[in-house]
Amino acid sequence: MNLASLSGDQQSNLLFVNFNQDCSSLAVGTKTGYKLFSLNSVEKLDSIYEQDCEDISIVERLFSSSLVAIVSLSSPRKLEVCHFKKGTEICNYSYSNSILAVKLNRQRLIVCLEESLYIHNIRDMKVLHTIRDTPPNPNGLCALAISNDNCYLAYPGSNQIGEVQIFDTINLRAVTMIPAHDNPLAALAFSHQGNKLATASEKGTVIRVFSVPDGQKLFEFRRGVKRCVSINSLGFSTDALFLCASSNTETVHIFKLDINMKDKMAKPQEESQGWMGYFNQALKTSANYLPTPVTEMFNQGRSFATARLPNSGLRNVCALSLIQKIPRLLVASQDGYLYIYNIDPNEGGECTLIRQHRLDGQPGESHTPDSTAHDRPLAQPGLSYSGATRRDISTGGTPAESQPYQELEQGAVGGEDADLGRLRLDDDNEFPPMTHKSD
Repeated sequence: MNLASLSGDQQSNLLFVNFNQDCSSLAVGTKTGYKLFSLNSVEKLDSIYEQDCEDISIVERLFSSSLVAIVSLSSPRKLEVCHFKKGTEICNYSYSNSILAVKLNRQRLIVCLEESLYIHNIRDMKVLHTIRDTPPNPNGLCALAISNDNCYLAYPGSNQIGEVQIFDTINLRAVTMIPAHDNPLAALAFSHQGNKLATASEKGTVIRVFSVPDGQKLFEFRRGVKRCVSINSLGFSTDALFLCASSNTETVHIFKLDINMKDKMAKPQEESQGWMGYFNQALKTSANYLPTPVTEMFNQGRSFATARLPNSGLRNVCALSLIQKIPRLLVASQDGYLYIYNIDPNEGGECTLIRQHRLDGQPGESHTPDSTAHDRPLAQPGLSYSGATRRDISTGGTPAESQPYQELEQGAVGGEDADLGRLRLDDDNEFPPMTHKSD
């Protein structure tokens, strides 16, 4: 979440905050450098690394490795890729315009500019492909799946309506276009497996989940009907059975992706006797004759659980994670705090705020809110986030006609002759000591 373009909370000097790909750590960019925190514990926020330098507007860490991609406010067109444990710069690139977002997985590094996207090979940092002349994307909205099997990139296909372009970053070809919303897109998120994509529009009332790569709509959830909001972020649980959504309101919503929900809605309820059963059946029947938007409203799911933030009107980023084997909702906010909530994966309802930690070094200590609630572990050890057996939805379909490969012309400069060899990304020796620079 890039906060550099916002006036922000005067009590916070945050410029950027985001979770890494598996929510095991949190990266924070400030006006005086950047910090990396471990998310292995609720009680304390352990510092992994802290660098005092220029104002950092983007800092992205690759899983639990020592690779970080950094962009500063002072040099918004320059990307630095560093090995923070060794204090070395691996390489740097300069682009034709300001860098709005950087996304990483174990195979690709994506740099998003307002009207183009650059796809780098994570092994040697070379530019493999450039997607040019994309619709104006001033917020740098894009999402990169972390799966090696489904290494897809999603980005807006229009700045007028909510079209999503899906691009295969391994085979370097366009896959499909998903007509997700009537209004321009506001948020995108892939599931950890890369076979589901969650979307929200600038209107902010409806959140949809599509299968990838075929683009079939799987779920539709209504966040609210009373007011339009700005969706800040979307995030799947590891097993893709839950989805969280945060906005500029004080409420964070968690939806349950219950595959059996549609079957239950389709089958008549045998036990629905009496006048209430008759009324429900009449309501469903009459919905078939109502305008399409009204009919869709009857079929949309509602929140499974909610969490309430102390403030509204601020940017934030949310994530679902298992910490100490217990389901947690994490919300890093523009006010400079990380809020940690407990979730009941079986009953849902109101989530309990159990801890908040200060992120930016400003006055304000971490503390535990007054509450009688206690940690509730999963029902059985070894189960996934939801405590239920994951049911995958098969994906298929014929990819759309691919776009021709575009040779790199101008726009990304640097990284020449950066012979990094075959990088190992799973231990502390994943990057060789190297100080290659190209200004």
